[in-house]
Amino acid sequence: MRWSNILIPTLKEDPADTETTGHKLMIRAGLIRKLASGIYSYLPLGFRALKKAEAIVREEMDKVDAQELLLPALQPVELWHKSGRYNDLGEDMIKFIDRHKKEMVLGPTHEEVITELVRNEVHSYKQLPLILYQIQTKFRDELRPRFGVIRSREFIMKDAYSFDRDVESLQISYKKMFDTYCRIFDRCGLKYVIVEADPGIMGGDVSHEFMVLAESGEDMIVKCSGCLWASSLDKAECADKQTNKKNDKESLLPLKEIDTPNIKTIEKLSKLLNVESKGMLKTIIYRSEDGFVAALVRGDFQINELKLSRAIGSLHLKLATDKEIEDLTGAPLGFSGPVGLKNAKIIADFSVRDMRNFIAGANKTDRHLINVNITRDFSVDTFSDIRFITESDTCPKCKASITLKHAIEVGHVFKLGIKYSNRLGAVFLDADGKTKPMVMGCYGIGINRIIAAIIEQSNDKEGIVWPMSLAPVLVYTIVLDPKDKISMKFASGLDDRLRDNKLDSLLDDRQISAGIKFKDADLIGAPIRITVNKDALKKGRVEIKQRRERVSKIVSKDRIFSLILKSCTST
Repeated sequence: MRWSNILIPTLKEDPADTETTGHKLMIRAGLIRKLASGIYSYLPLGFRALKKAEAIVREEMDKVDAQELLLPALQPVELWHKSGRYNDLGEDMIKFIDRHKKEMVLGPTHEEVITELVRNEVHSYKQLPLILYQIQTKFRDELRPRFGVIRSREFIMKDAYSFDRDVESLQISYKKMFDTYCRIFDRCGLKYVIVEADPGIMGGDVSHEFMVLAESGEDMIVKCSGCLWASSLDKAECADKQTNKKNDKESLLPLKEIDTPNIKTIEKLSKLLNVESKGMLKTIIYRSEDGFVAALVRGDFQINELKLSRAIGSLHLKLATDKEIEDLTGAPLGFSGPVGLKNAKIIADFSVRDMRNFIAGANKTDRHLINVNITRDFSVDTFSDIRFITESDTCPKCKASITLKHAIEVGHVFKLGIKYSNRLGAVFLDADGKTKPMVMGCYGIGINRIIAAIIEQSNDKEGIVWPMSLAPVLVYTIVLDPKDKISMKFASGLDDRLRDNKLDSLLDDRQISAGIKFKDADLIGAPIRITVNKDALKKGRVEIKQRRERVSKIVSKDRIFSLILKSCTST
């Protein structure tokens, strides 16, 4: 394949509207182009990388007898009402009214569709277990599309679904998919961490995420320095959940109200009173289906809304509006506190249990309370782990130190249980003659994200450094003087031979400076670069360089093909 015959619009400079290193390189190397916010076209090299990722996924899924199908992107809204998830995605779900006045959905995910399909086609235990998968475009109207194709409004996913007779059988299917995902990401050349995760709106009690460590990652994971425990930040339990230390040595001081004009934040209050934030109480007012909730956490911690939602059993927890806060507490935002608070359930983080003589909002404009104490001054309805873990915490498993790292989610597996089969009627007749709901699992991989994550994780100042498995171009051949017929004949013959052996090859036949060709070769990131110099060629020599190595080698032109073949097949 010759450069002159393919669309590769490389750029010398970073585009102005790019955010991460990977995003910049995907644009500069001519892999993608932005059409609108969160919507991208894949150019030939980018599409090649996508297809290679898809091929790896298909090969590994097929090895474990998963069956590929293709489900509709258009979905009737009735299925989402049946599953109870119509409101869960909120404005992220793209909905429209068709010409028949029926509401339709552009599929953000396919649990409802696959369950409806299997409900109608599988009726006996003899047809189970069953694993079905697809590679399909999904749609979500992201409020803030970011980082190029990592968080976009249109994206490609491999989603698989398992159907089993019981929980024990689900364990087998889950383990099978879990191990398959490890093989997929290993073959893609990704450095990843598997973490415990919150299932979110998908449902179920158990899920794991496959996270690629990258400084530009939008997610955070927690890793233990001692044991092998790792978790997503949203899921990570805090060690103080397991302890109940009582600070009995400090005597209770008299409750006192103080003037704090226009002091609405922990930071300003800390500076005014010269008190550390951990000696203050943060009170955040939420609204749930059952009324108002006052969530309490130590001043130096942040409330984890996913944990809070689970703790109170709410699927639609929202921050109260400024007006609702003022109506409930009698004071504007920034002065809320638990003392004297009525008509709200009070839920406190475990970190609050040991606090004594702390500072809290007085539920009065420009006023706070000092020397506040639980039991004496107010009651807590429930204590729960409702905060984000921090690096000052210890591992909840072994008490060793922990670190927080940025990461990109590339895969997620869930044990869904019977949530969807119960709601959508996916049942089967078991060997005992009884009708039972199918036990489901769900397994997703972001195909776009594999490509983006590789580039975020594997690059240098010159450009992309592709692994052999995903490189859209394996061998990049530079002819220093394309006008030299002998050089072009040799390079063309090598290019043809490589392509005959199904090795993606690119022959740079442009009539431009060698410097530009070398820069583009590094930018595109082909694992192997061949340089044909007419003077060296007369002596039977050509140059070969591995992208990951600094030094090139001069080798016999008669050995060049075998060396390339060896490099491509040994990686």
